[in-house]
Amino acid sequence: MKIIIINGPNLNLLGKREPEVYGHQTFEDYFSILQFKFKDVQLEYYQSNIEGEIIGKLQEVGFSYNGIVLNAASYTHTSVGIGDAVKAIETPVVEVHISNTHKREEFRHVSYISSGAKGVILGFGLQSYDLAIQSFLDGTTE
Repeated sequence: MKIIIINGPNLNLLGKREPEVYGHQTFEDYFSILQFKFKDVQLEYYQSNIEGEIIGKLQEVGFSYNGIVLNAASYTHTSVGIGDAVKAIETPVVEVHISNTHKREEFRHVSYISSGAKGVILGFGLQSYDLAIQSFLDGTTE
């Protein structure tokens, strides 16, 4: 099984940025834990602060991978382009958020990705990624 995690803007600052919301752990450190936990999965990670690069990566992997875990971060609430890319590809996408976006500012309650995603997981901290990967292994996103 081949799964990629795609993270959007500012998630490269995990561990430094708003630790009261996002925690103290870097994503690179957490990704190592995921690789250890899901040894039988070919797990990849991509992060970009640039909307077009995220769209390009979705199009690149969206017809050959078994799953995409997408945390588009703030682009979730603003990018029709990323939402359209999710709808245009064949690979199932699980939308993930570290925080519960419905407990935050009202503009974060809207997602342009959810309507094309196979599922949405939010509010479980970094464990949201585990749950998304497990959903592909359980076949709950097919």
